[in-house]
Amino acid sequence: MSATFASPAEQQTSAGTGRRILVWDAPVRLFHWLTVLSFAGAWLTAESERWRLLHVTLGYTLAGLVVFRLLWGLVGTRHARFATFVRGPAAAGRYLRSLFGGAPEHHAGHNPAGALAIVALLALALGVSFTGWANYNDVFGGWTEDAHDALAHVMMALVLVHVAAVVLASRLHRENLVAAMISGRKQGSPQDAIRRAWTGLAMLMAVAVLGFWWQQWQAAPAGGAIAERPHAAARAGHGGDHDDD
Repeated sequence: MSATFASPAEQQTSAGTGRRILVWDAPVRLFHWLTVLSFAGAWLTAESERWRLLHVTLGYTLAGLVVFRLLWGLVGTRHARFATFVRGPAAAGRYLRSLFGGAPEHHAGHNPAGALAIVALLALALGVSFTGWANYNDVFGGWTEDAHDALAHVMMALVLVHVAAVVLASRLHRENLVAAMISGRKQGSPQDAIRRAWTGLAMLMAVAVLGFWWQQWQAAPAGGAIAERPHAAARAGHGGDHDDD
């Protein structure tokens, strides 16, 4: 997750300082873990009619989080901005070669390979959310259900690759990258640190998400029943009128 233009040698030197600096702001960290929760929860409830409302709620939450991340990727802190860490296939290949060559490049933010994975995951999350919304509301026809399932499976596969890569990179870099996404701190040079954690913005994000969940809970049918899809309810209503005739 590259945030500097330093050479690999310079990056190795900065990694060897052993200093821990603030790299990930609070909104980025909260986005990451809420996205994990939303996608995992939506995946686990995908086949259950009993938990349909929870599945839909988490899907909408995922979409909202991605929209926020796209905006924050334009105006956020140094290591959150896409212009800072998205480098392209050539840089990703160079990083992977260094990773398996015994002298891995150190990057204060996202490494180039991780950056490509992040872009792909954001695009897939938007696709999954859009097709899920279209299928739930019976827009564009029945193909959206197949597209939704296919995109979800591709996204899950990429998530598993991402998790494996994080574990491997943590071992090779001798740095716990999962812990870094919790604390926001990684090894690096002082000049690579961000100045603000933007905790207040993260708190507003949390309030917005919790408020949306509360609204969805309040709108849930009484007795624990799951809300039907709009088009399914309409069909049931038409069927009832026909039976009465």
